[in-house]
Amino acid sequence: MRLPSRTSCCGSGMASGASAEQTIRDVLRALEAAGVPYMVTGSFASAVHGAPRTTQDVDLVIAPSRDSLLELLDQFPTTDYYVSREMALEALQAEGLFNVIDLNTGWKIDFILRKSRPFSLEEFTRRRPMELVGSTLDIASAEDVVIAKLEWAKLGESSRQIEDVAGILRTQGTDLDFEYIERWVVKLALTNEWNGARKSAGLDD
Repeated sequence: MRLPSRTSCCGSGMASGASAEQTIRDVLRALEAAGVPYMVTGSFASAVHGAPRTTQDVDLVIAPSRDSLLELLDQFPTTDYYVSREMALEALQAEGLFNVIDLNTGWKIDFILRKSRPFSLEEFTRRRPMELVGSTLDIASAEDVVIAKLEWAKLGESSRQIEDVAGILRTQGTDLDFEYIERWVVKLALTNEWNGARKSAGLDD
């Protein structure tokens, strides 16, 4: 698996594929050094499983202890990265998110603290290692990216998220576990969003 090309993933004026690869490798090294379990999700993961689109962000779900979170923050020197220790600790308490910005490339890493609800716990256990940008990364399954994006669509970012889901449906086809997806669609009340994505992908009944 390789990072999508600059023209398909990182549009004009954004960081080059080479700088994206270096940023991701640096973040991976930081996570490993701190011993923080993680999972790549969001638009980067949907581009892996579906259709590439312009992005300069990487979304990572993480499950740190307080000590390992502090160790992770120490991996990002303020000369090269923007990071707020206060926001990171608040995110840990609230199961929210904080971000780290690579000042040299402009890439933004959103660190999302894993929630304790059933879907988030199961999603995290289903992550799988994949070869990407010259490294082995733990990436959310295609099914779980679909469900997460349907949730974002329900929260208001409808058209972009629905099209990302449609891209995964068109690319993965029958390889997807539709029974698993539809179980969580019902539990999380995502039927309208799911039907919209299926229609966009040309799969509506």
